[in-house]
Amino acid sequence: MPDRIPLSVPDLRGREAELLLGCVRDNWVSSAGPEVTAFENAMAQLTGRNHAVATVNGTAALHLALLAAGVKPGDQVVVPDWTFAASVNAAAHAGATPAFVDVREADWAIDPALVSEMLANHPTIRAVIAVDPLGHTADLDAVEAACASYGVPVIEDAAGAIGARYRGRPSGSGGTAAIFSFNGNKTVTAGGGGMLVTDDAALAEHVRHLSTQARPGDDYVHDMIGFNYRMTNVNAALGLAQYERLDEMVAARRAIAARYDEAFSGLAMVTRMPRPDYCESVSWLYSVRLPDETSARSLIASCDEAGVEARLFWRSLSAQIPWADTPRLLRGVSTALSGTVVSLPSSSSLGEQDQRRVIDTVTAWHDSLVGAEA
Repeated sequence: MPDRIPLSVPDLRGREAELLLGCVRDNWVSSAGPEVTAFENAMAQLTGRNHAVATVNGTAALHLALLAAGVKPGDQVVVPDWTFAASVNAAAHAGATPAFVDVREADWAIDPALVSEMLANHPTIRAVIAVDPLGHTADLDAVEAACASYGVPVIEDAAGAIGARYRGRPSGSGGTAAIFSFNGNKTVTAGGGGMLVTDDAALAEHVRHLSTQARPGDDYVHDMIGFNYRMTNVNAALGLAQYERLDEMVAARRAIAARYDEAFSGLAMVTRMPRPDYCESVSWLYSVRLPDETSARSLIASCDEAGVEARLFWRSLSAQIPWADTPRLLRGVSTALSGTVVSLPSSSSLGEQDQRRVIDTVTAWHDSLVGAEA
């Protein structure tokens, strides 16, 4: 059998080895070093923000963003019901209770109208997390408009949307602050790591302070409870090398998505993920929607047999054990998406031959089911 095609893996064809060797040669391997600063500057420039703070991962960046925005124990934080658990876990780490809001069919992102309704009925909400799903942004202007009259800050969770554009503006430019993830499956990876970006100098300084154990100087004096949340120079070096090839890797993922779109357009049981008109998606993790979970699991099994990795994507969070008793405002969209969205291989290094294998596998699975029902 040919080699197994992975879902989304690092594309390490740039200067990664060179920059990592430089860290070792120069003895900069911890949470201090020139590559950390350089990576922060690069991300600030990319997003058009005034400040960037590198963190150990995206969850840490989101946790710090909420703390810096004033979220405290007993508060509530609005989170889309259909997102990765890190979004809601960060709210819990800040001591807050999540208030789940449904997503829209049109973009699978948080519904601004429901955000407004939730804010009107829950006066203890102190922040709203707008998650950018699958490589495109949420409708950030609409979410911010819903929050403006309540004075509630918006945090853009752009974990998987680096390189996307919202109404001509870069992802990460929305909200009081925004965060990115550089996990191994992201378009740009640092092996691990995250980044917070903002235009608020005081917020950035507070986040930086908290991320370094709240230690204001070289002495072992601490003025508040802090965290060991800084990115290492080694991770930053890897991230910088990846950043240099961002445009190339985004273009590759978009090309893969376009090829999949064309190939799957005639498959009645397969619906591609939305790409709303307001955004230029980076098609981070190409996903399709199936009629039900049985069909989705059947496709995954066929892919597995063919040596193609495919996975179920997110599930409704409010339906899960840790959040069973939390407030929610749902209209059935996140429930319908749960168990029916399947992600397919979309690494930027995925060659044409492997793309053809993925297409042939999905098409053969579809045709076998349609033929059986005829």
